[in-house]
Amino acid sequence: MQTALQDLRFAFRQLRRTPGFAITAILTLALGIGANTAIFSLLDQALLRSLPVSDAGKLVVLQGTKSPWNGGTSDSGGDTDAYFSYPMYKDLRDQNQVFSGLIGTSPANAAFRHDNDTHSIDAEMVTGNYFTVLGVQPFLGRMFTQTDDGAVNANPLVVVSYDFWRNQLASDTHIIGSSVSLNDHPFQVIGVAAPSFHSAVWGQTPAVFVPMAMIGQMTTHSGGLDDHKYRWMNILGRMKPGFSAAQAASGVAPLWHSLRAEELKNLGTVTPRFIAGFLTKSRLLVLPGARGFSYKRPNLETPFLAVMAMAVLVLLISAVNVASLLLVRSASRIKEFSLRAALGARIGRIVTQLLMEGLLIGIGGGAIGLLLAPIALRVLVNQLADPDSGTPFSAGIDGRVLLFNFGVAVLVSLIFSLAPALQLRHLNLTSTLRESSSTGSGSLLSLRRLVVCLQIGLSVILLVASGLFLRTMQSLRSVEVGFNTAHLFTFETNLSQAGYAAEARPALNQRIMASLQAIPGVTGVAATDDPELTGNHNMNSAGVAGYQPPPDDSFSIEDPTISADYLNVMQVPLLAGRIFNEQDTVDHPKVAVVNQAFAKHFCGSVEACVGRQMAMTDGFGSTPKMDTTIVGVVRDAKHGGMREDVTATCYRPLHQSPRSADLYFYLRYNGSSSDVLSAVRSTMRQIDPGLALSSVRTMDEQIDQNLSNERMIALLATSFGCLATLLAGVGLYGVLAYSTAQRTREIGIRMALGSTRLAVSRLVLTDVLKLAALGVVVAIPVAMALSSLIRTQLYGVSPADPLILGTVVGLIALVALLAATIPARRAASIEPTSALRTE
Repeated sequence: MQTALQDLRFAFRQLRRTPGFAITAILTLALGIGANTAIFSLLDQALLRSLPVSDAGKLVVLQGTKSPWNGGTSDSGGDTDAYFSYPMYKDLRDQNQVFSGLIGTSPANAAFRHDNDTHSIDAEMVTGNYFTVLGVQPFLGRMFTQTDDGAVNANPLVVVSYDFWRNQLASDTHIIGSSVSLNDHPFQVIGVAAPSFHSAVWGQTPAVFVPMAMIGQMTTHSGGLDDHKYRWMNILGRMKPGFSAAQAASGVAPLWHSLRAEELKNLGTVTPRFIAGFLTKSRLLVLPGARGFSYKRPNLETPFLAVMAMAVLVLLISAVNVASLLLVRSASRIKEFSLRAALGARIGRIVTQLLMEGLLIGIGGGAIGLLLAPIALRVLVNQLADPDSGTPFSAGIDGRVLLFNFGVAVLVSLIFSLAPALQLRHLNLTSTLRESSSTGSGSLLSLRRLVVCLQIGLSVILLVASGLFLRTMQSLRSVEVGFNTAHLFTFETNLSQAGYAAEARPALNQRIMASLQAIPGVTGVAATDDPELTGNHNMNSAGVAGYQPPPDDSFSIEDPTISADYLNVMQVPLLAGRIFNEQDTVDHPKVAVVNQAFAKHFCGSVEACVGRQMAMTDGFGSTPKMDTTIVGVVRDAKHGGMREDVTATCYRPLHQSPRSADLYFYLRYNGSSSDVLSAVRSTMRQIDPGLALSSVRTMDEQIDQNLSNERMIALLATSFGCLATLLAGVGLYGVLAYSTAQRTREIGIRMALGSTRLAVSRLVLTDVLKLAALGVVVAIPVAMALSSLIRTQLYGVSPADPLILGTVVGLIALVALLAATIPARRAASIEPTSALRTE
């Protein structure tokens, strides 16, 4: 211990004697460690961390295998086979022998009113055993029990989340037992959840939890508690002691098969092929559930891993740069090392002291990186946040991240400290002590050249990645969505949440659209129940006269209902026939307008589709009644998202559909969007102060929200690429300056023998271009191979895009030439007599 303390004090004195070197090395390393700490914090929260519940390792997520389905599905993201009907959940819960408990969950949206303040919140409908099975304790009051989830709509109880209680309810301890309004229905608050718990579904941050039996007060799908053909909820479970996931899957398989056989009886006439897929080949998967279920995680996993890999490359470049600095510094200390060795010091002791110096630099870089990480983390969290539902990510640094930061700092410091220690393996005391200068050996210069080539290669890989992600972002932003997004404003309101009965909603919707149309600057108003570019889908099956579907046809179509002027307001071009008008009401024959993809699939062409009879079907094997006339065909348009392919779409008039609770309004306007927003809020308050608005944004903002993941990756990739290039340029400058100093005598002799200053400059420039070329030639194939791993994240660009590769090569060449400018000028200004005299 005493020896270690001596080495530590000596290392500290050595760094204090060269503050410029110490500051440069520590800051260089801090950039790499800070970036890695911030990205690891996000990755840990999204992909690694277990739920803060009791014995999370025993939790599992249930999911079916890919199989045909003859019914409706309402999903919020993730694999649709992870959604189940409520009757199936009850049967699995009550009849299985391998789980100590099964819980069900489903997201909802609600209008929350308390103290005359109404706003839209996220809610989670949960089964009564939800908190008991998870082992979540209350912060205040109590959690739900199974008896709270009994008779339908009989127990209007609510548990609020800790964050909502603290931020929106002002930490009011008297809230327990009081009444609040959800969707204009009174609910009693019985508890506040633990501070660390958000949901069993990662990525969800519900404000309140409501018993599943209260579904009639929370959504318009109250029949979901009895319908075997409607999948809409997710199931998690806790295995009994002694069971593994594989044993649980085997144990529940007979029950699953028998329940599927019962469900098959409710699906109508189906083919043998359907039966084989639905029953014979179907299995219930029991997946690890320690991290919970997630709607968002599948879309985040690959981007986060790609960003983490880029951050690691930046850290490597930082470490290599510090190693390069240490090599230069050790060259000036070679005589010191030789003298100490001559006086009896062991080489191992000298190496230990070098490692101690590196450790101090690493810990210093880690400490400053820890200060930079929360700043970068806040920026990233804001990029990923949804303006309506917030974000599941925290910008705080916890113990896991601190441990990661410390581990990275120590590991990297030990690695880069080995670089100067390598030259001590063959230390020649006699020749070193005789030398009059301390410029170091040729092997040291070769090692520095290798280090710089590595820096350039890593920079090339990062620049190629950043170019690919930037081109992806540009391609997505330039995608033709099929309608005019400029000067288009949207928001959502839910009339059922505000307490309006079904029969009163059509008239109120008409009043809302008329009032919005009267706002100065608004040129058009429309409404739909299936919003654009939000990831939402209203999917259905259709039959068209003259179209014979293949066996077990599972072709689904988008099925939005729209107001009469919707296609005009959205500026979707009409290709044939007509669009809706005010006469297309419930008292007139049913009509529909379809898009090109629909017309091509069912009719073969646009022209052949107008006038055809069609009907929405209930699934496989049903015989639809052709009661709807296709009156028009419009151009294809993107719907779910910018990356998604165009879906066959059938638009139906709002006045001919009973679905009219959740409506998204679209306003075409002139002037400022902020003025329109202010006028919209004022108008809606005049209509009814209880109408909560959500998803309030322009269509351009909606597209930005749809591309938030891509924007974050492009931002980070570009930042990392620029940082890596800067570090590589600094490293390249360092090796050129050092090599030029090493060759002072050689340059003096060349000039004494008649070489021109231009030739000397060319000598330095040739040297730098060789180093850059070697790094590029090695790195380009590696970059192309690695780019193929992120192919699924690219859009509209090839991993071997020649424009990107050419730009990267040109940028590296430019950086190399800039780094060589000062060393080349210094070499050209050497006086032969002075150079030879110094030697």
